[in-house]
Amino acid sequence: MILAGDVGGTKVHLALYDFSNGKLKYTREERYAAKEYSGLETIVKEFLGADKATAACFGVPGPVRDGRLRLTNLPWTLDSRELATSLGIQHVFLINDLEANGYGIAELTADQVYTLSEGDPGQIGNRALIAAGTGLGEGLLTWNGRIHVPYPSEGGHADYAPRNEDEIDLLRFLKQKYNGRISFERVISGMGMTGIYEFLREVRGVEEPAWLAEKIAEAHDANAVITEMALAGKSEICEKTLDMFVSAYGAEAGNLALKILSVGGLYIGGGIAPRILEKLKDGTFMKAFTDKGRLSQLLINMPVRVILESRAAVLGAAAYAEARAAEISGVSPRAASVKF
Repeated sequence: MILAGDVGGTKVHLALYDFSNGKLKYTREERYAAKEYSGLETIVKEFLGADKATAACFGVPGPVRDGRLRLTNLPWTLDSRELATSLGIQHVFLINDLEANGYGIAELTADQVYTLSEGDPGQIGNRALIAAGTGLGEGLLTWNGRIHVPYPSEGGHADYAPRNEDEIDLLRFLKQKYNGRISFERVISGMGMTGIYEFLREVRGVEEPAWLAEKIAEAHDANAVITEMALAGKSEICEKTLDMFVSAYGAEAGNLALKILSVGGLYIGGGIAPRILEKLKDGTFMKAFTDKGRLSQLLINMPVRVILESRAAVLGAAAYAEARAAEISGVSPRAASVKF
């Protein structure tokens, strides 16, 4: 069996996969609150129990160097060699979480993706991947003439670029809040949604009703409340928050698409997009995405798709683990499962 994992700043999603006729076959999965554990090894051992895995891959948030990284939003240091030894798994790989998402795209079926804009589906070339969740991930899928090869990026940590007076004042607010430089991740992520809400309340003076303040204070996830009230049309401040958030999301997605010339399309991943799908459909995202002056038509022609499948990253990690282990060992469980 193949062990796959998506390691985030908030949760660790683990799953076991086998293969059936060349396709990944899901066995079981579990999600863990990352901050309740001292490290990934403890979580994996709890998850596996008596099960054995022949190879494992974990998508992780941050740049992996020589099989090792220190996580950005968790006090963990991961090393693929140490994990292989302690877990008793022959092949263990660490790859960037957006890279894992990129490999997962090839495993998705049509019903696991929502097309936000058809663009020109006949275009062939690079693809872009952007994913807002606890943080902001960005990646590229380079077209090599045969397949799309995923590559990681830390573009979410690039300097935030405001486009209008509201966003300029938001930047000033966030610079004071965080006492320094502001990246796109500070705006387009879970913390970003909260930051926009606070800006509208404290700087723009948008009213926060008492019932809403109480609901947010009692909630485990303030952003879930903001999103729910915005989509239901029950709160002006929540609606304005989601408007600013989605517009900034679209604008940065367009920036990424320009930088890598993703004529093959843009994919929107991460945990936030499926929850705000109805808002993404209303044109706010696409208006900001295509608002690129003389190059707007280039963006209009790019297909834009939302990944609905929450297992995309673990699917990609499983596919990568099998492919790399097969390359090293010469034995491919995927190929062996194909029935002729």
